[in-house]
Amino acid sequence: MKVIDHKISEARWLASPNFNERPSGAPINMLVVHNISLPPKQFDNSYIEDFFCNRLDCSAHPYFEEIKDLQVSAHVLIKRSGEMVQFVPFNQRAWHAGVSEFSGETNCNDFSIGVELEGTDDIPYTEQQYYALSQLTLCLCEQYPHLTQERIVGHCNIAPQRKTDPGPSFDWSYFKQLLKKLPS
Repeated sequence: MKVIDHKISEARWLASPNFNERPSGAPINMLVVHNISLPPKQFDNSYIEDFFCNRLDCSAHPYFEEIKDLQVSAHVLIKRSGEMVQFVPFNQRAWHAGVSEFSGETNCNDFSIGVELEGTDDIPYTEQQYYALSQLTLCLCEQYPHLTQERIVGHCNIAPQRKTDPGPSFDWSYFKQLLKKLPS
């Protein structure tokens, strides 16, 4: 796995319009782990991709009416199968964190990479997702030297009053063990 022109070689590319420039000189120094499922707790469909690309058919499910006006994205989505889809180049600012703060720094989108896991707070993630996330993380840490394992956080860590993801179903200990076991 390699980063080429700020895109991950193993990912399917699907351009989102929901991004903009990072502030000049902002180092990429954080990875934020999220979860998403559309509709909630339903997997293996194209709704997340459609949502991040502003083409979600809001008549397809009643929940979609609640999110129809949102414009969000992540850099990468890791599906239940482990497949990766990239929406925004890493050198651009994806719109994933919202109002956020970490160690006194606000606007975490300015300096972070957002990775969405197809899942929920309370349904276990798949082995394939942990493997893909750990490979991706190691690759990103190698490519972007300011990104260290100490700055890999959940959305819940940067927006604790608003967000709970990746939730209790995400096994941080197991994920960190995988980071140590995989060759860098």
